[in-house]
Amino acid sequence: EVQLVESGGRSVQPGGSLRLSCTASGIRFDEIDMGWYRQAPGSHCELVSTINPDNSTHYAESLEGRFFISRDNGKNTVYLQMNNLNPGDSAVYYCAADPRYADFAGTCDEYFPYYGMHYWGKGTLVTISA
Repeated sequence: EVQLVESGGRSVQPGGSLRLSCTASGIRFDEIDMGWYRQAPGSHCELVSTINPDNSTHYAESLEGRFFISRDNGKNTVYLQMNNLNPGDSAVYYCAADPRYADFAGTCDEYFPYYGMHYWGKGTLVTISA
């Protein structure tokens, strides 16, 4: 059984930092692209960042320079370091395997099966507030 389990989400003050983790099991982690998505309350699913097995990365343009993705293939884990957080970063953050890059107006739970993705986590909540 494939499982992706996110952790690290919590409430922090504006300007703070967080590191999210996603640990995978049941997949050939070292052979697959991984990605982070997020969905803010009342908003659509948004691609945050992706990383391939060779550590080539992609970021949403608006987040580049503040968010950093990395992976440890030995631990089957992908990370998302988020710096200088602001209230607009408040969202549920999802980890997913074999990410897609399409824009989508719906929720992440709709996005993933719509674009034929097979594996994603349940999400971890990040709240930025004073």
